[in-house]
Amino acid sequence: MALYEYVTRDQLSGFDKYKYSAVDSNPLSVYVMHPFWNSVVKVMPRWLAPNLITFTGFMFLVFNFLMLSFYDYHFDASAEGYSHVPSWVWVAAGLFNFLAYTLDGVDGKQARRTNSSTPLGELFDHGLDSWACVFFVATVYSIFGRGPSGVGVATLYYILWVVLFSFILSHWEKYNTGILFLPWGYDISQVVSRKHCTPHPSGFSLFNSRGVVTMASRSNTLKHSSMYEAFLPFLSPVLLFLLSSVWVIFSPSNILHQQPRVFYLMVGTAFANVTCKLIVCQMSNTRCQPLSWLLVPMATVVLLAVTGLVANETLLIYVWTAVVILTHIHYGVSVVSVYTHTTHTHTPHARTPQTHTHTHHF
Repeated sequence: MALYEYVTRDQLSGFDKYKYSAVDSNPLSVYVMHPFWNSVVKVMPRWLAPNLITFTGFMFLVFNFLMLSFYDYHFDASAEGYSHVPSWVWVAAGLFNFLAYTLDGVDGKQARRTNSSTPLGELFDHGLDSWACVFFVATVYSIFGRGPSGVGVATLYYILWVVLFSFILSHWEKYNTGILFLPWGYDISQVVSRKHCTPHPSGFSLFNSRGVVTMASRSNTLKHSSMYEAFLPFLSPVLLFLLSSVWVIFSPSNILHQQPRVFYLMVGTAFANVTCKLIVCQMSNTRCQPLSWLLVPMATVVLLAVTGLVANETLLIYVWTAVVILTHIHYGVSVVSVYTHTTHTHTPHARTPQTHTHTHHF
């Protein structure tokens, strides 16, 4: 199998022993959304594959991103003096976002309902969730946009990173404790954004401090005994943040102001690639690698950009973004292919369906 090194034999073996464990104490989720999703899943045909539901929900967010890229490419349509986004686009965007949110809430329920839950399903779900962060944030940004009455592209860049780190924090906790503490921010931000048509920074930045406190109080049950091993998963995300921020700050052509949408997409996709590798490690109970290899060529790209060795910085960001997207897609396809091939060919009876509570956060 090509590029089999994406997933090691130890990781494939670890998937066989994986059991899902999560804590969701969000009242909105427990008392409102789950009852709604329980009703929705009952009308779905049993032949409908949970992974197809997951992928369809994700594609609704991608379609929103592409649709608003056409009508508001530079996030300035809401500013005075620019052609505004047509009303029907906002109606469609709201509908697609609601459908994506709903499908993200019912795919795990469909898996349990049809007795088809597997570690691959959870990996597929969480992997797409990590990538969905950038599509959701970029869509919300178009509501108020940049300009005198909006929010600057640099501010949105840092808000995006708050969302990204909030997402990875939950999986870092699970890497150390074996339990996924679901944050409250995603559900709350969904309701607030639809009610007020504006992003809610506190919803985005609500880190899962409950899980951190819980983890600290259970220090004797942590999987990793040293601080170095415990915080190792943060090395690559922090390096990614530093590299992208260096590009933003020292860009000769002010690339973030010139191409904000493409830059956000590049950062969000690179983050998803880094996060997926952490998810694989925490699900297979294997050690997280200190450095994601994707950061090595990215460091070279940033160096070429900030030193002016590449004259056309816009072309550089387009080419590098395409490379990052294709690399991440190839990674995802390879992991799924290797897992499926190994399951069906080498250990056909080793995996039994894992009952799990579906997660639905960014």
